[in-house]
Amino acid sequence: MGMDTSSGRRIAHPFSKAAGVAAVTARRSFAVILDGLLPPRCICCQNRIADAGRLCAPCWQKMPFLEKPWCYRLGTPFSHDMGEAAWSPKAIADPPEFDRLRAVALYQGPASDLVLSLKYAGRRDLAVPMGHWLARAGAEILSADSLVVPVPLHWFRLWRRRFNQAADLARSVAQQSGASFQPEILRRVRRTRQQVGLSAKQRHANVRAAFKLAKHREADVFGRHIVLIDDVLTTGSTVSACTKVLKAAGAARVDVLAFAHADPSVSRDA
Repeated sequence: MGMDTSSGRRIAHPFSKAAGVAAVTARRSFAVILDGLLPPRCICCQNRIADAGRLCAPCWQKMPFLEKPWCYRLGTPFSHDMGEAAWSPKAIADPPEFDRLRAVALYQGPASDLVLSLKYAGRRDLAVPMGHWLARAGAEILSADSLVVPVPLHWFRLWRRRFNQAADLARSVAQQSGASFQPEILRRVRRTRQQVGLSAKQRHANVRAAFKLAKHREADVFGRHIVLIDDVLTTGSTVSACTKVLKAAGAARVDVLAFAHADPSVSRDA
């Protein structure tokens, strides 16, 4: 920028626009070179694709997405449309502690591969695309007034893993939905066994009294809508235990968003 001495106004330097164009051109050229050296890869199988952060066509076709029509309460698919507010026989016979559940996909194929890569291979970059799918699956329950709360890890497991995969997913969901990310509301106060391989009864016993509300957070929860986030849901024992704590603190509603549904009774052909 220069100065017009006759008027006192600033005027654009004749070379400033050219410099800006050159900078944009340089960035684009660098991006092209980088794509040549490190081409975009499928987030699941690592095959080359056109755009980063996506699945390749074969993985997309194998992805066991859950879609409507589904149970209003549990989000489990129906074989045919039974109405917007229809409940499945399971939801009627044994209503869950939480209000509604939605999941992106069944815990099969690419969905299970993504969860395992995020959780055990340290692929934290996957939280962004997985969070995008979570926000899409939970569009009907998420709002700007929602508090997005990840299922917490015990401090020892967090120390060993270095991160909480549910918190990474919850952060992404909050960013994409406009909801409030609240990772410190719940605490896991008891170190529990891994849920893998446990029966439904054992899972419920394993997480009993494992969660507490963080100190001085009652006012943050009272009367609010909470959306619990987890990577995988099997029997729902973990999110049910979290829901009891939140509702005891006065939460108005607690919904659950999970990336993958691992309940063997659930299928897309149900």
